[in-house]
Amino acid sequence: MPGQSTRPITDRVKEALFNILAQDVVDARVLDLFAGTGSVGIEALSRGAREVWFVDREWQAIQTIKANLRTTGLAESARVVRQDAFKLLRQVSGREAFDIVYVAPPQYQGLWAKALAALDEADVLAPGALVIAQIHPKEYAELPLKRLRLTDRRRYGSTELCFYRAAETQEGV
Repeated sequence: MPGQSTRPITDRVKEALFNILAQDVVDARVLDLFAGTGSVGIEALSRGAREVWFVDREWQAIQTIKANLRTTGLAESARVVRQDAFKLLRQVSGREAFDIVYVAPPQYQGLWAKALAALDEADVLAPGALVIAQIHPKEYAELPLKRLRLTDRRRYGSTELCFYRAAETQEGV
């Protein structure tokens, strides 16, 4: 059990997500925030991502991610970080750039909106980066973001994926 707050993505939603991402995942640097079991990041690695950072603050989740990476043989391209997601974003701001960020925090705590705001402010997104938030449809709200723009929303039962694209450059922001 990865932890009390882990909300695994269903196979149906994960398949839909990677059908949407298609070739964008190939050679991408991926940040899996609130990684839980690590299934999204592991799927990204299996589809050609160059590197995935798995971030979760729960010890059980980190142990599960490490075990899943060993089982799949994909640990070499992974970095597993046990830390608060917001603290990590502040620490790596200006030093790391990710092409895809997956955000799947515990539901009904407003953490997805807080994470999007933190990503919008932090300097961790490559130009044109894609940020995907996994939420319950009832959680959705428009967010006052500067660099990130909502480009799509897809609903799969009780799961909604919200796709945000980072501005290509910092100019005019």
